[in-house]
Amino acid sequence: MIDLRSDTVTLPSEEMREAMAKAVVGDDVYGEDPTVNELERMSAEITGKEAALFVPTGTMGNQIAILTHTLRGDEIIVDELSHIALYEVGAASMFAGVQLKTIPNLLEGDTVKKLYGAYREPNIHAPRCRLLCLENTFNIGSGTVMPVADMRLVYKAANSMSLFVHLDGARIFNAAIALGCDVKELVENCDSVMFCLSKGLGAPVGSILAGSKEFINAARKYRKAMGGGMRQAGILAAAGLIALKTVDRLSVDHDNARLLAQHLSSVDGLKVDLSRVQTNILLADISGLNMDAGSFVGKLSEAGVKAVPVSSRVVRFVTHKDITKEHIIQASIIIKNLASDILDL
Repeated sequence: MIDLRSDTVTLPSEEMREAMAKAVVGDDVYGEDPTVNELERMSAEITGKEAALFVPTGTMGNQIAILTHTLRGDEIIVDELSHIALYEVGAASMFAGVQLKTIPNLLEGDTVKKLYGAYREPNIHAPRCRLLCLENTFNIGSGTVMPVADMRLVYKAANSMSLFVHLDGARIFNAAIALGCDVKELVENCDSVMFCLSKGLGAPVGSILAGSKEFINAARKYRKAMGGGMRQAGILAAAGLIALKTVDRLSVDHDNARLLAQHLSSVDGLKVDLSRVQTNILLADISGLNMDAGSFVGKLSEAGVKAVPVSSRVVRFVTHKDITKEHIIQASIIIKNLASDILDL
Protein backbone atom coordinates (compact mmCIF):
# COMPACT_ATOMS: atom_id res chain seq x y z
CA MET A 1 0.00 0.00 0.00
CA ILE A 2 1.35 3.41 -1.02
CA ASP A 3 0.08 5.81 1.65
CA LEU A 4 -0.21 9.37 0.34
CA ARG A 5 -2.91 10.51 2.75
CA SER A 6 -0.64 12.70 4.86
CA ASP A 7 2.88 13.17 6.17
CA THR A 8 1.45 12.31 9.59
CA VAL A 9 1.61 8.60 8.69
CA THR A 10 5.42 8.56 8.79
CA LEU A 11 7.08 5.96 10.99
CA PRO A 12 9.92 6.81 13.38
CA SER A 13 13.39 5.95 12.10
CA GLU A 14 15.64 3.44 13.81
CA GLU A 15 17.76 6.37 15.03
CA MET A 16 14.67 7.87 16.66
CA ARG A 17 13.70 4.59 18.27
CA GLU A 18 17.18 4.17 19.71
CA ALA A 19 17.24 7.74 21.01
CA MET A 20 13.83 7.26 22.62
CA ALA A 21 14.96 4.05 24.33
CA LYS A 22 18.05 5.74 25.76
CA ALA A 23 16.54 9.14 26.58
CA VAL A 24 17.47 10.73 29.90
CA VAL A 25 14.19 11.80 31.47
CA GLY A 26 12.71 13.66 34.41
CA ASP A 27 9.39 15.25 35.36
CA ASP A 28 8.75 17.89 32.71
CA VAL A 29 5.91 19.51 34.65
CA TYR A 30 8.57 20.40 37.21
CA GLY A 31 10.85 21.47 34.36
CA GLU A 32 13.22 18.60 35.19
CA ASP A 33 13.29 16.60 31.96
CA PRO A 34 16.69 17.34 30.38
CA THR A 35 15.72 15.97 26.96
CA VAL A 36 12.59 18.12 26.76
CA ASN A 37 14.59 21.11 27.95
CA GLU A 38 17.15 20.53 25.20
CA LEU A 39 14.43 20.20 22.54
CA GLU A 40 12.82 23.44 23.70
CA ARG A 41 16.20 25.22 23.74
CA MET A 42 17.06 24.02 20.25
CA SER A 43 13.61 24.92 18.92
CA ALA A 44 13.85 28.44 20.30
CA GLU A 45 17.29 28.83 18.72
CA ILE A 46 16.14 27.52 15.33
CA THR A 47 13.15 29.86 15.21
CA GLY A 48 14.96 32.84 16.67
CA LYS A 49 12.44 33.13 19.51
CA GLU A 50 13.24 33.61 23.20
CA ALA A 51 11.60 30.40 24.38
CA ALA A 52 9.72 27.31 23.24
CA LEU A 53 7.29 24.77 24.64
CA PHE A 54 6.93 21.07 23.74
CA VAL A 55 3.25 20.14 23.25
CA PRO A 56 1.59 16.84 22.30
CA THR A 57 -0.09 18.08 19.10
CA GLY A 58 -0.19 20.96 16.65
CA THR A 59 -3.84 21.59 17.44
CA MET A 60 -3.02 21.98 21.12
CA GLY A 61 -0.18 24.33 20.19
CA ASN A 62 -2.48 26.52 18.12
CA GLN A 63 -5.18 26.57 20.78
CA ILE A 64 -2.71 27.42 23.55
CA ALA A 65 -1.49 30.32 21.41
CA ILE A 66 -5.05 31.58 20.98
CA LEU A 67 -5.71 31.28 24.72
CA THR A 68 -2.49 33.14 25.52
CA HIS A 69 -3.00 35.99 23.06
CA THR A 70 -6.70 36.66 23.69
CA LEU A 71 -9.44 37.18 26.25
CA ARG A 72 -12.91 35.67 26.16
CA GLY A 73 -15.16 37.48 23.72
CA ASP A 74 -12.30 38.59 21.46
CA GLU A 75 -12.30 38.08 17.71
CA ILE A 76 -9.54 36.44 15.69
CA ILE A 77 -9.06 36.72 11.94
CA VAL A 78 -8.34 33.53 9.98
CA ASP A 79 -8.60 32.22 6.44
CA GLU A 80 -11.90 30.39 6.00
CA LEU A 81 -9.97 27.28 4.85
CA SER A 82 -7.29 27.41 7.53
CA HIS A 83 -6.58 24.43 9.75
CA ILE A 84 -7.73 26.42 12.80
CA ALA A 85 -11.09 27.10 11.15
CA LEU A 86 -11.70 23.71 9.54
CA TYR A 87 -9.92 20.97 11.45
CA GLU A 88 -9.68 21.89 15.14
CA VAL A 89 -13.21 20.99 16.25
CA GLY A 90 -14.25 24.57 16.99
CA ALA A 91 -11.74 24.55 19.84
CA ALA A 92 -11.14 28.31 19.71
CA SER A 93 -14.74 28.96 20.76
CA MET A 94 -14.86 25.88 23.00
CA PHE A 95 -11.81 26.74 25.10
CA ALA A 96 -10.84 30.39 24.55
CA GLY A 97 -14.36 31.70 24.04
CA VAL A 98 -13.33 33.72 20.99
CA GLN A 99 -15.09 34.37 17.72
CA LEU A 100 -13.50 33.39 14.41
CA LYS A 101 -13.81 35.90 11.61
CA THR A 102 -13.20 33.73 8.56
CA ILE A 103 -12.02 35.53 5.42
CA PRO A 104 -12.12 33.93 1.94
CA ASN A 105 -8.67 33.63 0.35
CA LEU A 106 -7.01 35.58 3.16
CA LEU A 107 -3.76 33.67 2.73
CA GLU A 108 -3.56 34.15 -1.02
CA GLY A 109 -3.46 37.32 -3.07
CA ASP A 110 -3.45 40.69 -1.33
CA THR A 111 -3.51 39.53 2.29
CA VAL A 112 -2.82 43.02 3.64
CA LYS A 113 -5.80 44.53 1.83
CA LYS A 114 -8.06 41.72 3.04
CA LEU A 115 -6.76 42.13 6.59
CA TYR A 116 -7.60 45.83 6.63
CA GLY A 117 -11.04 44.97 5.28
CA ALA A 118 -11.62 42.37 7.99
CA TYR A 119 -10.42 44.45 10.93
CA ARG A 120 -13.08 46.20 13.01
CA GLU A 121 -12.28 49.36 14.90
CA PRO A 122 -13.19 49.34 18.61
CA ASN A 123 -16.94 49.58 18.83
CA ILE A 124 -19.44 48.84 21.59
CA HIS A 125 -21.33 46.54 19.23
CA ALA A 126 -18.34 44.51 18.07
CA PRO A 127 -15.92 42.11 19.76
CA ARG A 128 -12.36 43.29 20.25
CA CYS A 129 -10.29 42.25 17.24
CA ARG A 130 -7.15 40.88 18.85
CA LEU A 131 -5.36 38.21 16.82
CA LEU A 132 -4.47 37.29 13.24
CA CYS A 133 -3.67 33.64 12.52
CA LEU A 134 -1.60 32.80 9.44
CA GLU A 135 -0.72 29.37 8.03
CA ASN A 136 2.52 28.62 6.18
CA THR A 137 2.53 26.28 4.31
CA PHE A 138 -1.18 26.54 3.55
CA ASN A 139 -2.54 23.00 3.74
CA ILE A 140 -5.81 23.36 1.82
CA GLY A 141 -4.06 25.83 -0.48
CA SER A 142 -2.18 22.80 -1.87
CA GLY A 143 0.79 23.37 0.42
CA THR A 144 1.54 26.78 -1.05
CA VAL A 145 3.95 29.14 0.70
CA MET A 146 3.82 32.78 1.77
CA PRO A 147 7.16 34.48 0.99
CA VAL A 148 9.18 36.36 3.59
CA ALA A 149 8.42 39.76 2.03
CA ASP A 150 4.68 39.11 2.19
CA MET A 151 4.93 37.87 5.78
CA ARG A 152 6.75 41.06 6.68
CA LEU A 153 4.09 43.28 5.10
CA VAL A 154 1.26 41.41 6.81
CA TYR A 155 3.00 41.61 10.20
CA LYS A 156 3.56 45.35 9.80
CA ALA A 157 -0.11 45.85 8.91
CA ALA A 158 -1.25 43.74 11.88
CA ASN A 159 0.95 45.76 14.23
CA SER A 160 -0.64 48.97 12.95
CA MET A 161 -3.99 47.56 14.12
CA SER A 162 -2.56 46.34 17.46
CA LEU A 163 -3.12 42.72 16.45
CA PHE A 164 -0.97 39.87 17.64
CA VAL A 165 0.09 37.44 14.90
CA HIS A 166 0.22 33.69 15.43
CA LEU A 167 1.66 31.47 12.73
CA ASP A 168 0.36 27.95 12.28
CA GLY A 169 3.65 26.73 10.89
CA ALA A 170 2.85 23.02 11.04
CA ARG A 171 5.00 22.64 7.91
CA ILE A 172 7.12 25.78 8.29
CA PHE A 173 10.32 23.91 7.41
CA ASN A 174 8.73 22.87 4.12
CA ALA A 175 8.05 26.54 3.46
CA ALA A 176 11.63 27.54 4.29
CA ILE A 177 13.06 24.80 2.05
CA ALA A 178 10.77 25.81 -0.82
CA LEU A 179 11.70 29.48 -0.47
CA GLY A 180 15.41 28.81 0.06
CA CYS A 181 15.48 30.85 3.25
CA ASP A 182 16.22 30.34 6.93
CA VAL A 183 13.14 29.51 8.99
CA LYS A 184 14.04 32.47 11.24
CA GLU A 185 13.30 34.84 8.35
CA LEU A 186 9.75 33.53 8.13
CA VAL A 187 8.91 33.39 11.81
CA GLU A 188 10.42 36.73 12.77
CA ASN A 189 7.22 38.15 11.31
CA CYS A 190 4.95 36.69 13.97
CA ASP A 191 4.54 36.89 17.74
CA SER A 192 4.24 33.13 18.12
CA VAL A 193 4.68 30.08 15.94
CA MET A 194 3.68 26.44 16.17
CA PHE A 195 5.46 23.80 14.14
CA CYS A 196 5.01 20.02 13.97
CA LEU A 197 7.67 17.43 14.59
CA SER A 198 5.28 14.62 13.64
CA LYS A 199 4.62 15.49 9.99
CA GLY A 200 7.39 15.68 7.40
CA LEU A 201 10.09 15.58 10.07
CA GLY A 202 8.97 12.08 10.99
CA ALA A 203 8.76 12.09 14.78
CA PRO A 204 5.96 9.91 16.20
CA VAL A 205 4.49 12.59 18.47
CA GLY A 206 4.83 16.27 19.24
CA SER A 207 4.85 19.89 18.19
CA ILE A 208 6.57 23.05 19.35
CA LEU A 209 5.12 26.43 20.32
CA ALA A 210 7.64 29.29 20.35
CA GLY A 211 7.54 32.97 21.26
CA SER A 212 8.74 35.42 23.88
CA LYS A 213 9.65 34.24 27.39
CA GLU A 214 6.57 36.00 28.76
CA PHE A 215 4.34 34.34 26.17
CA ILE A 216 5.75 30.85 26.81
CA ASN A 217 5.47 31.25 30.60
CA ALA A 218 1.75 31.93 30.18
CA ALA A 219 1.41 29.22 27.53
CA ARG A 220 2.97 26.62 29.85
CA LYS A 221 0.14 27.12 32.32
CA TYR A 222 -2.47 26.69 29.58
CA ARG A 223 -0.70 23.52 28.45
CA LYS A 224 -1.10 22.15 31.97
CA ALA A 225 -4.77 23.18 32.03
CA MET A 226 -5.42 21.38 28.73
CA GLY A 227 -3.83 18.15 29.94
CA GLY A 228 -0.55 18.59 28.13
CA GLY A 229 1.74 18.09 31.11
CA MET A 230 3.33 14.80 30.01
CA ARG A 231 5.78 14.14 32.89
CA GLN A 232 8.70 11.99 31.57
CA ALA A 233 8.17 13.34 28.07
CA GLY A 234 11.85 13.14 27.17
CA ILE A 235 11.15 9.74 25.62
CA LEU A 236 9.09 11.59 23.00
CA ALA A 237 11.28 14.68 22.86
CA ALA A 238 14.28 12.51 21.98
CA ALA A 239 12.66 11.71 18.63
CA GLY A 240 12.01 15.42 18.12
CA LEU A 241 15.70 16.19 18.53
CA ILE A 242 16.52 13.70 15.78
CA ALA A 243 13.74 15.15 13.63
CA LEU A 244 15.24 18.64 13.76
CA LYS A 245 18.44 17.25 12.28
CA THR A 246 16.61 15.95 9.19
CA VAL A 247 15.07 19.17 7.88
CA ASP A 248 17.12 19.28 4.69
CA ARG A 249 15.68 16.02 3.41
CA LEU A 250 12.26 17.68 2.98
CA SER A 251 13.44 18.77 -0.47
CA VAL A 252 13.14 15.10 -1.54
CA ASP A 253 9.46 15.16 -0.59
CA HIS A 254 9.01 18.30 -2.68
CA ASP A 255 10.69 16.67 -5.66
CA ASN A 256 8.46 13.62 -5.33
CA ALA A 257 5.32 15.75 -5.11
CA ARG A 258 6.37 17.63 -8.24
CA LEU A 259 7.01 14.33 -10.06
CA LEU A 260 3.60 12.99 -9.06
CA ALA A 261 1.94 16.24 -10.14
CA GLN A 262 3.62 16.08 -13.54
CA HIS A 263 2.40 12.53 -14.07
CA LEU A 264 -1.16 13.28 -12.92
CA SER A 265 -1.43 16.46 -14.99
CA SER A 266 -1.44 14.28 -18.12
CA VAL A 267 -4.13 11.89 -16.87
CA ASP A 268 -7.49 12.24 -18.61
CA GLY A 269 -10.21 13.34 -16.19
CA LEU A 270 -7.78 14.92 -13.68
CA LYS A 271 -6.64 18.52 -13.33
CA VAL A 272 -3.54 19.54 -11.40
CA ASP A 273 -2.31 23.13 -11.17
CA LEU A 274 1.46 22.64 -11.34
CA SER A 275 2.10 26.23 -10.22
CA ARG A 276 0.55 25.40 -6.85
CA VAL A 277 2.65 22.30 -6.18
CA GLN A 278 5.32 24.13 -4.21
CA THR A 279 6.03 21.74 -1.34
CA ASN A 280 4.90 18.19 -0.50
CA ILE A 281 1.14 18.55 -1.08
CA LEU A 282 -0.82 18.42 -4.31
CA LEU A 283 -4.54 18.67 -5.00
CA ALA A 284 -6.09 16.87 -7.95
CA ASP A 285 -9.48 17.95 -9.30
CA ILE A 286 -11.28 14.80 -10.48
CA SER A 287 -14.37 16.55 -11.88
CA GLY A 288 -13.60 15.11 -15.30
CA LEU A 289 -14.21 11.59 -14.01
CA ASN A 290 -17.84 12.37 -13.07
CA MET A 291 -17.30 10.68 -9.73
CA ASP A 292 -17.27 12.10 -6.22
CA ALA A 293 -13.90 12.23 -4.49
CA GLY A 294 -14.91 9.85 -1.69
CA SER A 295 -15.82 7.09 -4.16
CA PHE A 296 -12.66 7.68 -6.17
CA VAL A 297 -10.48 7.47 -3.06
CA GLY A 298 -12.22 4.23 -2.08
CA LYS A 299 -11.47 2.64 -5.46
CA LEU A 300 -7.94 4.00 -5.35
CA SER A 301 -7.33 2.38 -1.97
CA GLU A 302 -8.53 -0.95 -3.33
CA ALA A 303 -5.95 -0.57 -6.10
CA GLY A 304 -3.12 0.09 -3.62
CA VAL A 305 -2.88 3.87 -3.14
CA LYS A 306 -4.27 5.83 -0.20
CA ALA A 307 -5.29 9.49 -0.55
CA VAL A 308 -7.74 11.90 1.11
CA PRO A 309 -10.83 13.67 -0.32
CA VAL A 310 -10.83 17.34 0.71
CA SER A 311 -14.06 18.22 -1.11
CA SER A 312 -16.58 16.44 -3.30
CA ARG A 313 -14.33 16.85 -6.35
CA VAL A 314 -10.81 17.30 -5.00
CA VAL A 315 -8.35 14.68 -3.75
CA ARG A 316 -5.20 15.45 -1.75
CA PHE A 317 -1.91 13.58 -2.08
CA VAL A 318 0.98 14.19 0.34
CA THR A 319 4.55 12.94 -0.03
CA HIS A 320 6.77 12.17 2.95
CA LYS A 321 9.95 10.43 4.10
CA ASP A 322 8.53 6.92 3.66
CA ILE A 323 7.63 7.54 0.01
CA THR A 324 10.29 6.98 -2.64
CA LYS A 325 10.53 7.94 -6.30
CA GLU A 326 9.66 4.36 -7.16
CA HIS A 327 6.48 4.65 -5.07
CA ILE A 328 5.55 7.79 -7.00
CA ILE A 329 5.99 6.11 -10.37
CA GLN A 330 3.97 3.09 -9.24
CA ALA A 331 1.22 5.28 -7.78
CA SER A 332 1.06 7.32 -10.99
CA ILE A 333 0.47 4.17 -13.03
CA ILE A 334 -2.25 2.96 -10.65
CA ILE A 335 -4.03 6.34 -10.70
CA LYS A 336 -3.82 6.59 -14.50
CA ASN A 337 -5.20 3.07 -14.97
CA LEU A 338 -8.03 3.68 -12.52
CA ALA A 339 -8.99 6.95 -14.20
CA SER A 340 -8.96 5.24 -17.58
CA ASP A 341 -11.17 2.41 -16.31
CA ILE A 342 -13.66 4.92 -14.85
CA LEU A 343 -13.86 6.88 -18.11
CA ASP A 344 -14.42 3.64 -20.06
CA LEU A 345 -17.45 2.68 -17.99
